[in-house]
Amino acid sequence: MAGFFDSLPGRRWAGGFATIKALDLGRWLLVIAIFLTATARADDASARSLLARAIVSANVGEQVGLIDELAQTGSDVVPVVLNAWREGGVFIHETPEGQKVPFLRLNGKATRVDDGSPLEASETTPVGTTAKLRKAMKNTLDVLMIAGPDPQARRAAVTKLGMSQNAAYLPAFEARLAIEKDPSVAASLREAMAIIRLAGTDSDAKIAAIDYLTKSRVIRGLDLLRKLSSDPDPQIAAAASKSVASIEGYLRWVDLLGTLFRGLSLGSILLVAALGLAITFGLMGVINMAHGEIIVVGAYTTYLVQSIFGGGAFLSFFGLNLNIPGFHFGGALYESYFLFAIPLSFLVAALVGIALERGIIRFLYSRPLESLLATWGVSLVMQQLFRLIFGANNVQVYSPSWLSGNFTVSDVLLGWNRLFVIGFATAIVFLVWLLLTRTPLGLLIRAVMQNRDMAACMGVRTERVNMLTFGLGSGLAGLAGAFLSQLGNVGPGLGQSYVVDCFMTVVVGGVGSLVGTIYSALGIGVVDQALQPFLGPVMGKITVLAAIILFLQWKPGGLFPTRSRGLEG
Repeated sequence: MAGFFDSLPGRRWAGGFATIKALDLGRWLLVIAIFLTATARADDASARSLLARAIVSANVGEQVGLIDELAQTGSDVVPVVLNAWREGGVFIHETPEGQKVPFLRLNGKATRVDDGSPLEASETTPVGTTAKLRKAMKNTLDVLMIAGPDPQARRAAVTKLGMSQNAAYLPAFEARLAIEKDPSVAASLREAMAIIRLAGTDSDAKIAAIDYLTKSRVIRGLDLLRKLSSDPDPQIAAAASKSVASIEGYLRWVDLLGTLFRGLSLGSILLVAALGLAITFGLMGVINMAHGEIIVVGAYTTYLVQSIFGGGAFLSFFGLNLNIPGFHFGGALYESYFLFAIPLSFLVAALVGIALERGIIRFLYSRPLESLLATWGVSLVMQQLFRLIFGANNVQVYSPSWLSGNFTVSDVLLGWNRLFVIGFATAIVFLVWLLLTRTPLGLLIRAVMQNRDMAACMGVRTERVNMLTFGLGSGLAGLAGAFLSQLGNVGPGLGQSYVVDCFMTVVVGGVGSLVGTIYSALGIGVVDQALQPFLGPVMGKITVLAAIILFLQWKPGGLFPTRSRGLEG
């Protein structure tokens, strides 16, 4: 029956139990249909009987007692009827024999509360409530929330009720703890019970609760413990002060680990974005100002793959409208689009890079200033092309469910997307290392970069190696764009947000050093995240930039300086 109630529209559900926000025709038709078609369980029958007795009783004290008993039934019928009662949707029909029958009614149709059967009734005066009854109903509905089928919803309900420090919830928590099978929910119940006991009058119970919160390192109880630090009872005050010091020390470690994780993920993003530049600029010596736009190529490729897996895309190319059809996939098949987008982003960006190298850069290898100006012009042209094809507005790339959400380890929040970028960057670095050190192509790349003339004399086709090397660096930039599409919207100016950071990362690490790029990216990411809580995002970045300038004054060659690898000749 919970499945029926879970589908009711216009209601907020917590653990499968609804809070009716408003009465309307469609909603009550659903309620009546549920009452007419559902098969009554034993607990439903008991709950219906208690509900009927509570509604027809003339004694408020008896009504409150019966409503309190409903919290122990766990029936899905209870929240529907209680919410209807609170909203004026319950009526009483008196039979010729004098029996009072409570019912839910709509447009002349009625359903009995006691057994769910249809009833012929014409009464229009709803059963009234008092403040005391509404309070009892709220308590019962709150307690029912902790018995729902979803463990996450149960934990949320327990936490919310525990922070109210209402001692009336303690019996329900104790009863639930005796039958709770989920360890995380059981832990939340114990924490909630300890937090409630902090507001009690029993000194021994307070001290025991403080000890439990200290051992369990319950961060959400910190403010309550701080208040108890000034308690008139010296034992309670001392225990609370000791607990505050212990939890604050633990919280500092949590903040430190969280900062390191965020810094590691930010550094991984910088590394993914800068790795391609580390090859084109670091190894080849080409100042490619269009690197950011090649990142955008990878991001837009991911968008197109997503659109093809979904409902298609509408593009414009020099005034010609192009409608790309989609496969209209759903579920897991649709969410697998990102697995296809990763290699396609690399391939498309590599082809764009090869075209750029063959068309412009190969004529400018020994002219760095001209290559800078030429690639800057290319970046402007590419940005305008993006606007013409995809529009000036950003496009949305939806993350698969397996990249969304997060989980907690010892109160440190870990996001799946951040973990993915760390693993993604690690895999890319490892594959690039294998390519450069364990393959014939890598040997040729290193030979040409170290001494172009000598490699040419040995029969190496240097122009082809230059083309493939630039294509590799551009493909890595495309991979960066594929992942960056999962972090935010994709637009023509996306690459401009990262091109300066990429150059900064490569220069600090040491031009031509992949190892230096890794250390530089991770170091900049951690320092940036460490400074932001104190200085804010803007001042944090300014401070990092100033520190980099001072560092380069001290070590102009970066962390791992290498010998010059020109492409003269």
